[in-house]
Amino acid sequence: MSTYSIIRIKSALFVLAGLSLFSTVAVAQQDKKSKEYLQRAELMYSKIWKYYRVPKYKCLFLENYPSSKNDSLDYMQGDKVKEKEVSFLWPYSGVFSATNALLQIPAEHKKYLPYLDSMAMGMEKYLDTKRKPVGYQAYPSMFEKDDRYYDDNGLVGIEYLEAYFNTKNPLYLTHAKTAFKFIISGWDDQLGGGVTWLEGHKDQKPACSNGMATLVALKLYQATKDPYYLTWGKRFYNWMHTNLRDSAGAYWNDKKTIDGKANKVYYTYNSGSMLEAGVLLYQFTHNKTYLKDAQVTANGAYKHFSDLKHDPHLSISMDLPWFVTVLFRGYEALYKVDGNYNYIETIGKDLDYAWQNTTDKYGLLTNTWTADDAQIKKPKWLLDEACIAELYARLSKLESSRKN
Repeated sequence: MSTYSIIRIKSALFVLAGLSLFSTVAVAQQDKKSKEYLQRAELMYSKIWKYYRVPKYKCLFLENYPSSKNDSLDYMQGDKVKEKEVSFLWPYSGVFSATNALLQIPAEHKKYLPYLDSMAMGMEKYLDTKRKPVGYQAYPSMFEKDDRYYDDNGLVGIEYLEAYFNTKNPLYLTHAKTAFKFIISGWDDQLGGGVTWLEGHKDQKPACSNGMATLVALKLYQATKDPYYLTWGKRFYNWMHTNLRDSAGAYWNDKKTIDGKANKVYYTYNSGSMLEAGVLLYQFTHNKTYLKDAQVTANGAYKHFSDLKHDPHLSISMDLPWFVTVLFRGYEALYKVDGNYNYIETIGKDLDYAWQNTTDKYGLLTNTWTADDAQIKKPKWLLDEACIAELYARLSKLESSRKN
């Protein structure tokens, strides 16, 4: 063997050794990051149970902390509603979602099963059995009769399905079917289909209700393999795609029933639900059109929200932490199919900035993810904090399994 050949072999071995060392270091860094993210997820989750839980009602939580019971809530139909004794269903679902995310981490599964039982017990307190079809109302039925929102029932369905995937408990699947049956009771032919925001109000057909309904239907199909649910999933997906998708693939907020005009306001979660739905449909049907839809929506949503004016420390405009969490779920679903981690990494960096710079004296984060003194001093909404635990749980699992 010539001296030149020996030199080439030694060089190749040196390169391979370097690559092996680099890979080992990278994996170690990912493991470290995964552990740190899990610690943050568990810390925030424990704070939620410490500060927000209402001992008198065991499984229910406060709307805000610190709570004056006098704050006005602006996410209901009509006039602002005063904060009440316990939270409304939407923020409650955020705690349920964080619980499901922690359960997906194998080493934590056993630890969080009792919490899942508690969340299901609490969720059933929002069930209204007096009106038909049965459905979940905005505030626990033991206190009062309240509106029943189709998007709320979508959240109920999604969380019970995730609970079913985590445990295979058939009761959770039954609850999800109940929520979906209520949702489709609102489907009508006005504007070519879809459901409105809440029962009895016919003024708009929004992306929140129809996007979440799409996901419930598709996850029910995933759980049961019953084509009935796949048909409904496609029906909701097609309505959203036809009525609320813009030319760049992002989604508008709603369509007014009075004149059929789209309300061209954007929120991250409306694109997020449809991004995840597109990935699911691709996985179920192997039709690459759905994957292409998802990739276009992923880019369109990112471009729209990164182009908007936003805090220089962040990469995108923050509309609401939970909204961004739904978008993150879509990016996570897409990553598992096409391997593009950039979107996830970007949101993760923004979240890390918020964690390190925007906490109040209780360790709760601002809902803008900015270090604004006024925001830091304000009471913190349950939903804004619950999604931090969810995001970090999801990031922990992703980092632990990601390959360079």
